[in-house]
Amino acid sequence: MKRILVIVALTLGLYVQAQGAANAPTVPADEAMQMLKDGNARYAAGESKHGHQGADRRAETAKGGQHPVATIIGCSDSRAPLEVVFDQGVGDIFVIRVAGNVAGPDELGSIEYGVGHLGTPVVLVLGHTGCGAVTAAVENAHVHGNIPALINQIKPAVAKAKTWTPTARGAELLNKAIKANVWLTMENILRKSAEVRQTVKDGQVLLVGGIYDLTTGKVEWLGQHPEQGKILIAASVVHKPKPKPKPKPKPEKDAAESAPAADAPSAAEAPAKAKPGKAASAGKAAAQDEINPNAHSEGAGELLAPEPDASAKSAAHAKPKHK
Repeated sequence: MKRILVIVALTLGLYVQAQGAANAPTVPADEAMQMLKDGNARYAAGESKHGHQGADRRAETAKGGQHPVATIIGCSDSRAPLEVVFDQGVGDIFVIRVAGNVAGPDELGSIEYGVGHLGTPVVLVLGHTGCGAVTAAVENAHVHGNIPALINQIKPAVAKAKTWTPTARGAELLNKAIKANVWLTMENILRKSAEVRQTVKDGQVLLVGGIYDLTTGKVEWLGQHPEQGKILIAASVVHKPKPKPKPKPKPEKDAAESAPAADAPSAAEAPAKAKPGKAASAGKAAAQDEINPNAHSEGAGELLAPEPDASAKSAAHAKPKHK
């Protein structure tokens, strides 16, 4: 019996150790950032080392697993291959690519895997110049198939870019929208992923943005979201667990039978009629949060979609938008 208990204890110990190793950062965040910056500088200068790309590296990672230094979500554009852009090799970065570098459920799940399971200390959202997906959103282009659902995720960034410079058109508006779209994805990550939000809040993960220039090969480093603190606070309030309602005492049988049947609906309606303004306000807030996850953003920083004005709110109430 003692021998069995010893074996079980050893097994559990090894499991816990393995789990801890899986979640532990491979390198500090500042070191990971420097590796990305140095790699991009080499690539842009035409001095890439092309390291970690041989048979020995394949064998090492196949046997020992992957230990990337960063999770990077970038665009699917064939001109922006992330391992090449940062002069990294097999197992060095955990790559997520999707048109427009948006963060829907699939991308968020992949980011959470990189952060929670692989322990990457850096999450980089990388946009790029001349992005076709952002261009389609800016031009309100007619797109087909499943593409409209993707483009709709970018449109709040276009709306925000227009508020920065209302007179912007053409290339100027596109460049601003590309930058706003990076902020948008970063905010969506913080709002919609409790796991990433907590690691960022605890200082375990550094969430940064950047824009890759297709012509020069250089990355413009944007740093952390300018309103990260406010987003973390707002998201924590919105996603705070609601207390469980206390069970209502069961009415006496005689009282229930003596009460008129017509009274039940009026009693249920009473709370809603008591404070219509508050109920309507809460309903609008919930609907707006569902349509626009950035509705709680504040401040004059380079935030995402602006709060709609009164006319926009009434229009949205009359004809609700669909995702």
